[in-house]
Amino acid sequence: MSSCAHGHRALAEVNATSGRGPRVYERHAPASQALHRVVRENLATFYAAIEQGWESGLPEFVRAEFSRYLDCSVLERGFAHLACQDCGLPRLVAFTCAGRGFCPTCLGRRMNQTTHNLLAHVLPAQPLRQWVVTVPFPLRAPLAYEPGLMALVARVFEDSLLRWVRQRLAPGDPTAQGGLLTVIQRSSGDMRLNPHLHVVALDGVYVAGPDGQPVFRELPRLKTSEVADVVQITKVRVLKALERRGVVRVSPECLEVDDVLSARDPVLAQLAAAAVAGLAPAGPAERKREPVLFPAGGEPEIVGELVVQDCGFNLHAKTHAGALDDEARARLLRYILRPPLSQERLAVLPDHRVRITLKRPWSDGTYALEMDALALLARLASAVPPPRQHQTRYAGVLSAAAHWRPLIIPPVPADPSATQTATPPPASTPAEPAHSKPGRPRPSGNRCRYIRWATLLRLTFGLTVDQCPGCGGQMKLRALVRDPEGIERFLRHENLWSPPPTPSPARAPPYDRSVTRLQPTRQQDLFPEA
Repeated sequence: MSSCAHGHRALAEVNATSGRGPRVYERHAPASQALHRVVRENLATFYAAIEQGWESGLPEFVRAEFSRYLDCSVLERGFAHLACQDCGLPRLVAFTCAGRGFCPTCLGRRMNQTTHNLLAHVLPAQPLRQWVVTVPFPLRAPLAYEPGLMALVARVFEDSLLRWVRQRLAPGDPTAQGGLLTVIQRSSGDMRLNPHLHVVALDGVYVAGPDGQPVFRELPRLKTSEVADVVQITKVRVLKALERRGVVRVSPECLEVDDVLSARDPVLAQLAAAAVAGLAPAGPAERKREPVLFPAGGEPEIVGELVVQDCGFNLHAKTHAGALDDEARARLLRYILRPPLSQERLAVLPDHRVRITLKRPWSDGTYALEMDALALLARLASAVPPPRQHQTRYAGVLSAAAHWRPLIIPPVPADPSATQTATPPPASTPAEPAHSKPGRPRPSGNRCRYIRWATLLRLTFGLTVDQCPGCGGQMKLRALVRDPEGIERFLRHENLWSPPPTPSPARAPPYDRSVTRLQPTRQQDLFPEA
């Protein structure tokens, strides 16, 4: 099946006629979802407001992301035609956008596929710990858009953490290696621009055993003071690296950021600043932010258990998953790979505002935010990563070039369907290249990262979508329909044709239709007596 024809949200339902029966797959209607409706009805107005206010438009990669999202999972834009080999029953699977910014369908598919691949092919059966790194507010806009800066911060933290763990467990052993993977997230729970790192690290290091094979040495109980040591090291090294790049100027009193982005792309700079602080057009700020100060001799602030903050750098290391707790390991990986916004957390209100329900309430009781639709679009635009910027990284013993990696990764699963790919494997294994290290072990078996759409739905939701719901026969791909005339002719023949949803035209000024652009919603506002 084409790599485009996958990624749909599966709705597992029980057969209504018998009260029980096989779980079936139903294609969802994107035009009826709240996020699609908000983007479709306000995108042209958002572009007009940006061009009138800033005399320039959004970058092309942001506009392309919105355009592809509006066509995502829409049958009238193209689909894959499957049919049962026995009874001929058809099934249509609409193409997806493969977006990287905010599309819940495509990012949800990527979340589940990457989780399965990491558990089956990458992560050894050792305890895992999540380290979450956030940076000061003045650094967030340049880190989000300046080429290579977020990768630089990630590389500095990865090296700092691996060095600290090696020094903690195997001092003086140059062969000891830890391992980790890093996922760069761009948004916080309220969709404000917040580039930060979710690092899942092996909670220990590998050392060479008597026979030269790697042996895992687990980290004892982690202390909050040790987290404070890591965040101090990270702060100093990150600021020095950014200072060498000319991004910041650090004095004993404060942090000054060189606003290079404003000179190169003023529209993107203003949008990023608004999405970071909650200013217009992304909605007024809910809380005032003080400048980042560096007091002489200052000490890190302990915020909670295994949570430490130092001059705007925050490090959280409380989440842990055991070596044999498969459910906790999968839950941790899905969390770090999750889309920035889920359909369930978004609602359209009668007064043209939208409500984002927070994943967890703030300390003041706020559990939801209500804002104008254009403010939400501004925050969605900031969630789109620039092109050619990787959002997932590997380091240490988990990196592709690590000598011990083939010895610690899980073996190839016995079930070949768990790693079935779209193309058949080569008939013969190529010879080892001349540049390989002598004696270096080579992984065996097929470890392709692509998981077929039907296989992924079976692994994630327990659905057997490659079987006919009528006779139980095998569903096979018949055609990929992309031609507009062919799409319309086929859908009319199946009585499925309807005009594709089109964006609403731009409204005349004033563009905002809401009285308030951002409003915190607290429990006591709805239940005063509680």
